[in-house]
Amino acid sequence: MINFLPWIRKTCIVAAILIFSSGLGVGQEQDTTVSDTLAGEKAELMIGDIAPSWALMIGPAEYEFLQNWTVKKGTKLRKPKTQPDRHVVILSFFATWCKPCMKELPHLQNLYEKYMDQKIKFFLIDITEATRTVKGNEDVPEAGPFLTKKGLTMPILYDPQGIAMKRYKSSALPRLFVIDKYRTLRMLKKGFKENEDFEGELSEIIDQLLAEK
Repeated sequence: MINFLPWIRKTCIVAAILIFSSGLGVGQEQDTTVSDTLAGEKAELMIGDIAPSWALMIGPAEYEFLQNWTVKKGTKLRKPKTQPDRHVVILSFFATWCKPCMKELPHLQNLYEKYMDQKIKFFLIDITEATRTVKGNEDVPEAGPFLTKKGLTMPILYDPQGIAMKRYKSSALPRLFVIDKYRTLRMLKKGFKENEDFEGELSEIIDQLLAEK
């Protein structure tokens, strides 16, 4: 796990987070603390919390919604006639400048291919543009073409202003969330360790959630 406070010079830190109010503006911060959040909000999401909603661009004038795939109990999916089945959802926040992200992505691709025909959705949430103004990130490549060259075919959702990143209260990359069929967070991971059984650990929770009614 990337512990960004003592390792600030060695890890990927998100230093541009959107300040979201009645208008939209960009501010800079190195971590998410209680003082950054609205009164009564927790500094970080935890297992058991309801996953924050999002609507993110997947292509020109095309958007993906979390509620297309998972919603709270007693709530209907966004398009129940055309997409009536609840899905497990895997989200991974990344940027092309983040070296640990690049190490994690091939493992996610393997899992994406393994579970492709089951009721699970994998989404990469790109915050490259949201952090491009940070010194040193000005010339990093755009996510789509960059990942295509690497042979990665998972769907990419674009968060150019960091709105989803702020809602998920994350300041370190990569940041992974596993959401069950009822929009509940069931696993949260910070960073990537090369010596961990990433695919085995994730497969175990995925199999468990797919088996749940």
